[in-house]
Amino acid sequence: MARRVFYSFHYDNDNQRVQQVKNMGVVEGQPILSSNTWEEVTRGGEAAIKQYIANELKGKSCLVVLIGSSTAGRKWVKYEIEQAWNAGKAALGVHVHGLKDLAGKQSTKGKNPFADFSIGSNPLTSRSLASLVSTYDPPYSDSKSVYAYINKNLAAWVDAAVQAR
Repeated sequence: MARRVFYSFHYDNDNQRVQQVKNMGVVEGQPILSSNTWEEVTRGGEAAIKQYIANELKGKSCLVVLIGSSTAGRKWVKYEIEQAWNAGKAALGVHVHGLKDLAGKQSTKGKNPFADFSIGSNPLTSRSLASLVSTYDPPYSDSKSVYAYINKNLAAWVDAAVQAR
């Protein structure tokens, strides 16, 4: 049985790359909304967006942040990381900049979004969430090789994250 995950990503920049990962079918993720459907959700304001995220996180064992060039620092990506972590869900990151979009273009590697979070309130003992959450950067520059690498390893990465959490 496939693990159920919540994909977090920067929609405008990486939707086409995310669709490739989702369509691999190696883990079960939430439906990726069309831009029109996402606009409908956002018309309801922050409360509607938070409710959508809460509903989609239910029943998921792991948050998978698909990291593109501008994913780190995005308001809703940060919110999704915070909500998932506080709910005790596993988490991991996968760099997707090496996958081509529909225009055939790759992107630049983005910053680790987990580096924006600290665990613990004591400055002497707190740790960066990036030290607790694994991120994976496919070691290839060719889009087909990047795709094959993610396809081969994603389920095992999710399983490892769930076991670690």
